[in-house]
Amino acid sequence: MNKNLPKTQTSKNGMVISPHFAASDAGLEILKQGGNALEATIAVASSLAIHYPHMTGIGGDAFWLVYDPQEGVNFIEASGYSGFDVNMSQYEGLKTIPFRGRLAANTAAGAVSAWDLAFKKSKNEWSGTMPESKLVEEAVNSAKNGIVVTKSLSETLEEKKEELFVDEYFAEVYYPNGNTPKEGEKLVQEKLGNTLEKLGTNGFDDFYRGSLAKEIAKDFEARDALLTSKDLSEHNASWNKPLEMKISKGKLFNASAPTQGVASLMILGLFDRWCEKLPQKDSSNHVHLLVEATKIAFKHRDKMDTSASPEELQKWLEPEYLDKLSLELDLEKALPWGENAAPGDTTWFGVSDSKGRIVSAIQSIYHEFGSGLTLPNTGIVWQNRGCSFALDSTHIQALEPHKKPFHTLNPAIALFDDGRVMAYGTMGGDGQPQTQAAVFSRYAYYDEDLSACINNPRWLLGRTWGNSSQSLKLESRFDEELINELKQKGHDVEILKDLDSAVGHAGALVYHPSKTIEGAFDPRSDGKASSF
Repeated sequence: MNKNLPKTQTSKNGMVISPHFAASDAGLEILKQGGNALEATIAVASSLAIHYPHMTGIGGDAFWLVYDPQEGVNFIEASGYSGFDVNMSQYEGLKTIPFRGRLAANTAAGAVSAWDLAFKKSKNEWSGTMPESKLVEEAVNSAKNGIVVTKSLSETLEEKKEELFVDEYFAEVYYPNGNTPKEGEKLVQEKLGNTLEKLGTNGFDDFYRGSLAKEIAKDFEARDALLTSKDLSEHNASWNKPLEMKISKGKLFNASAPTQGVASLMILGLFDRWCEKLPQKDSSNHVHLLVEATKIAFKHRDKMDTSASPEELQKWLEPEYLDKLSLELDLEKALPWGENAAPGDTTWFGVSDSKGRIVSAIQSIYHEFGSGLTLPNTGIVWQNRGCSFALDSTHIQALEPHKKPFHTLNPAIALFDDGRVMAYGTMGGDGQPQTQAAVFSRYAYYDEDLSACINNPRWLLGRTWGNSSQSLKLESRFDEELINELKQKGHDVEILKDLDSAVGHAGALVYHPSKTIEGAFDPRSDGKASSF
């Protein structure tokens, strides 16, 4: 073991979970000053954009699940379409869309539109009193005065230097004087801080239809980018219906298309079919069943159209359909596997206020630092979510103008029959549904301590960053007997480090009927559970 594992935090007043300690504290400060869960989540989201720039940013997308004890669960869908002028002819001679540079930056950024929608609901329906400027204050100050570089940020910048340094505007900020910032050093993001300050002054919609939108459009032009002012002005986040699924423990909610939320639900729905003959916790059978359910769920997910309605995807979550699919699960034998998996860096964060209102949010720029394309005056690093489009007109994810790309992002909420409300999620591309399954199954079916659900060793089926193997990757803390049993079932096993970021940076919080809030963050991240 290479670090002391965190303990579950408890509170009666409010809880914030995020993968960076400063962002957790930023959200907590809003709660302490009387802010609600939506306001605190905006503060966390803006803070992460500064403190965790390799994982998220305002040049990316977002999805939020919002729980209100009176309203139930609602869903903010804030992902961007490909540009109106984007088409395959711009990629002539290429077999795939590059994941760095101007050709990778082909979709609008929706994250700030989620903030805007949440802010309006907070103000109009939740009696929110915090101005936008207050919600981004910590992020603005940290960007201008400098953040403390974490080990993960420094290592990512060093590892990806060859890919990212070629962008002169990126290098100017993130490789000062041509050097990779070391852990503990300060990193200033002044232009990005100025941009956030304008959003605080002018309102979040300024990103799309105001003076800031004009600045971003000028930046696009200066970088010979594929996007235009029209792609910003025509973008809107929306309140949508989440997917939901009944299980033996309660109801699970997740994001609908264009995300893989349906896969996350299917995995747990299939596992729930074994609740009467539950395998031992963290046994080879426990892991095996979730891995096999993942294979079935991913085969469905990969046939999903990103424009599919919630009603269409709900058919895959019907009890009769899941009953039928569960017959494919063999406790002794692994199904064949060789699917193409998607990597991705992301941030999940959760907030609960004292009134039991809860947000489960996820925000991302896809790969580490997204496309790397940096806008010269606004300092925004743009996402590369659109590199998941295919340059094959017959493919279900074929690149077209004004089309949503497939998203690995999916935040989760569970409403237990006994009145508990759980928000949980993780970063990690294709690992997201798998880590959600590990964390939720340990908590819901085995009554595991919340922190232990996250701390305990995890797994990942398929590819991860810089690793093209399709193996079943296990953290080294799994015992040798379990590893051998999985091999005997036919799994191609690969061993990771004891606490490996490849399996994601997870987090979870639970609001109890007693009004006690529990929270836990991932020791694999730079995170924190902040409460008061």
